[in-house]
Amino acid sequence: MGKKSSQTTTTTNRYYGNTTTSNPYASATTNNSGTVSNLKEGTALNSIYNYVNNNIDSLLDEYLNPSLNSTTNQAKLNAFKTNLNSEAAKSLENNIINPLSNRNMVRSSQATDLYKNLSKNTTDSLSAYMNELLAESQNNTAAVMNNLLNAYMQGYGVVADTQNQSLQTSAGNGSSTTVGTGNQSSSLLNNSSAMASIFSKIIQLFASRGSSM
Repeated sequence: MGKKSSQTTTTTNRYYGNTTTSNPYASATTNNSGTVSNLKEGTALNSIYNYVNNNIDSLLDEYLNPSLNSTTNQAKLNAFKTNLNSEAAKSLENNIINPLSNRNMVRSSQATDLYKNLSKNTTDSLSAYMNELLAESQNNTAAVMNNLLNAYMQGYGVVADTQNQSLQTSAGNGSSTTVGTGNQSSSLLNNSSAMASIFSKIIQLFASRGSSM
């Protein structure tokens, strides 16, 4: 005869207590439906979070395509031009033209050539500075992006820690129930043996009665 197997399933249901965890920068609320966490409005980390999300595309474009048209670069460039022209003119007058003129050793054509050289040197210096300014601008933008993203990830870490703390506290304040379900076991082979034992006892009973008659 075959044997009917027994199976029992145990299920544990965990219920989280309503918990709100907060710190100066973030808050997290946990209940049995899940956890909601966020940075607090008006805090530095929230401002950085919003700024990065709203401006990372323009910062990336500025990094990939540096330009002299920014307010900062234009101010630096104008200051460099003013200083370059002033210093170059003074140098030419004081070191070359005036000494030669005082000695009647310079002709007008020579003076013209000297000014042409001055113009070329000024242009070369300006061009070199513009290239340096573009490279510096790209490096500055990269540094700004790096600092912002580091601060952005710090905000993410604060939120993650707050959420984890809320979950742990909520689990400690919660409860759990264990439910067991399954089929009671029964053995056809054991039932047959029991029935055979009963029949044997009945036969023995009738046999004893027959011998006493």
